[in-house]
Amino acid sequence: MAVNKKRKIMKWQDRFRSCFKPEGPNPDQKKPVLKQPSFQRILLSDLSSSTLSEDLSVSLAGSNLHVFTLQELKVITQNFSSSNFLGEGGFGPVHKGFIDDKMRPGLKAQPVAVKLLDLDGSQGHREWLTEVIFLGQLRHANLVKLIGYCCEEEHRLLVYEYMPRGSLENQLFRRFSISLPWSTRMKIALGAAKGLAFLHEAEKPVIYRDFKTSNILLDSDYTAKLSDFGLAKDGPEGDNTHVSTRIMGTHGYAAPEYIMTDKSRPHREQNLAEWARPMLKNPRKLSRVMDPRLEGQYSETGAQKAAAIAHQCLSHRPKLRPTMSEVIKVLEPLKDLDYIQTSTFVFAVSTDSDSQKEFSRNEKQKEMERAHEGHRNRPKSSRSSIVFTETALH
Repeated sequence: MAVNKKRKIMKWQDRFRSCFKPEGPNPDQKKPVLKQPSFQRILLSDLSSSTLSEDLSVSLAGSNLHVFTLQELKVITQNFSSSNFLGEGGFGPVHKGFIDDKMRPGLKAQPVAVKLLDLDGSQGHREWLTEVIFLGQLRHANLVKLIGYCCEEEHRLLVYEYMPRGSLENQLFRRFSISLPWSTRMKIALGAAKGLAFLHEAEKPVIYRDFKTSNILLDSDYTAKLSDFGLAKDGPEGDNTHVSTRIMGTHGYAAPEYIMTDKSRPHREQNLAEWARPMLKNPRKLSRVMDPRLEGQYSETGAQKAAAIAHQCLSHRPKLRPTMSEVIKVLEPLKDLDYIQTSTFVFAVSTDSDSQKEFSRNEKQKEMERAHEGHRNRPKSSRSSIVFTETALH
């Protein structure tokens, strides 16, 4: 018990000595060396063992992460200039910077995003470390790339690849922003699903726990990449079907049974996912949850299929929810469904003198009606009736 108690009160400064300047020489202390014949992903749970008692950079050997000094990051961000400010989240402010090819061997010249931990913010060293552990080891086209980190004294910083389109949240809700086309939205949804599938189906699964528009970043081609892994957690392995965890993340983005016991949400606060569920499965009501800025410029078939899979994902019965691989199979063909507005009219000519025309109510068909006006004076045909149908493509 004494050993366990001592382990519990061990400060994280003791685990990551490289983050702190030594107070003085200690001849009796020898720095342990971690032998790693091959790189294997470290689990977050390993933090409670002696595996990470050594230098963090040694523990993550093979991850290709660069360890930056605070001075280096001040240089590349122009001392965290306000002109380079990109935004701020729960972790802290984010600044744009530029790394030249002379800074570090093997590190190419590139723009980067530098995230600085706000010491007075809602997140702390634990979230910073979680981000380093996960993104330092996970590599996928739909996960944002962590280039390196800085750990000096109380300062905690993260260096990522720069994502020029910013977050999906800004693209969708920022005032004066151009509305994203339907095909681009489907591409983003597909990319985000692929990122989640990679995490869920990994040899050592990962529970993301903070999937929302502000954490989906976009590159210049609108490729979606999941970011902000500070709340992530190792998933169940083997015969285990669940993990015990505390309530974290954003309301409305977690499984119903996950937040069932959470009493912290204000009673008047609306859960948009629950509000939208009934309309997702009703084609007649689906338009109520469609972005009005699309102005109807989307494939109705694609929207209905996307809504149907979203409705399944929101099922209150876990076994009825699709896996992310199943979601991908549904979304994959939708990204290629171009917007096609269809209007159908029927033009009838009868041998009866009271022949009539029937046209669609669509105002865009008026020119077609005038074009067919001459058919009224056609000579009577020996056929009893002729029906013409046509679809107008816009």
